[in-house]
Amino acid sequence: MARQPLVQAEVPDDDKNRDAALRPRFLREVIGQQSVKQRLEILLRASKKLKEPMSHMLFDGPPGLGKTTFATVLPNELGTTIQMTSGPAFTKPADMLPFLTNATDGSILFIDEIHRLPRVVEEFIYPAMEDFRVDIILGEGMNARTISMPLKRFTLIGATTRSGMLSSPMRDRFKIHEHLDYYAVAELAQIVTINARKLNTVVTADAALEIANRSRGTPRIANSRLWWARSFSASERDGSIDLATAQAALKMSEVDLLGLDKQDRRYLETIINVFDGGPAGVEALAATMNLPSDTLSDEVEPYLLREQMIVRTPRGRMATRKAYQHIGKPWTGKEQDPGQGALFE
Repeated sequence: MARQPLVQAEVPDDDKNRDAALRPRFLREVIGQQSVKQRLEILLRASKKLKEPMSHMLFDGPPGLGKTTFATVLPNELGTTIQMTSGPAFTKPADMLPFLTNATDGSILFIDEIHRLPRVVEEFIYPAMEDFRVDIILGEGMNARTISMPLKRFTLIGATTRSGMLSSPMRDRFKIHEHLDYYAVAELAQIVTINARKLNTVVTADAALEIANRSRGTPRIANSRLWWARSFSASERDGSIDLATAQAALKMSEVDLLGLDKQDRRYLETIINVFDGGPAGVEALAATMNLPSDTLSDEVEPYLLREQMIVRTPRGRMATRKAYQHIGKPWTGKEQDPGQGALFE
């Protein structure tokens, strides 16, 4: 089949700049999440017309869907600066002071994994979010006094994969709350095409679609698959990516047609072959696979649940008919466990 080169473009020679180069710089360059983009465009126009900072906003959703991307395009649209940090970086209120005092009018403070902020730090920034001031206590005991320090009017943007872990007072202080969902295959194919252009790599339309189909609806995974296919082609082929090259690269990395990797399939084989399809507790599965249980619950199971290959019941995990079909095992006909059985059954 004839190759269908989509695009080529120049990119910096410095490899260190390439990760940043793949990230969109302006809102119009962001692919997918159309409803979120439309609301942000309205907020941007309002901020410029009213000459006011944007409201504090919270982005939540699974990893790799563009929370950081949205946070980084907004200062480019507004022509302002951004400070970037993460929740685990803070242990005490004093750690937050440099970020708050360095904020300028209209600037953005971005905190990734904001649900991991200690509660004492959360409470410290409440006045900063509402009244643009911080209260600093000097001295101790009878000699203690409080100084209220005014701040510039900034915008706090938080990103979290677990919005439910945020305290209610913290969550309520974000006037804008946007949830990011998984991407369609066509959107991922467009992202692969654009990023291949930025990497000065020729990719065909069917190869981009093949990579997108195996990327679990997640741009970050699509970029990783593209990087691997590009490296594979540079080493084993002519440097361009056609359908055959993409399929060979993904086969070598053990990513199947549904986007499952080796560990995903090992999980399904364990629950079907060892536990007869379940129900099986996550601790038992983890012990059998010699993996930490949080690795299974946080990394492996979410996609299998989304693809309806397993279900969670009160008695443990169970494999579905689709899981049996995927690994080539005959369906045993076991129905989904309805819940806790009788005590002595």
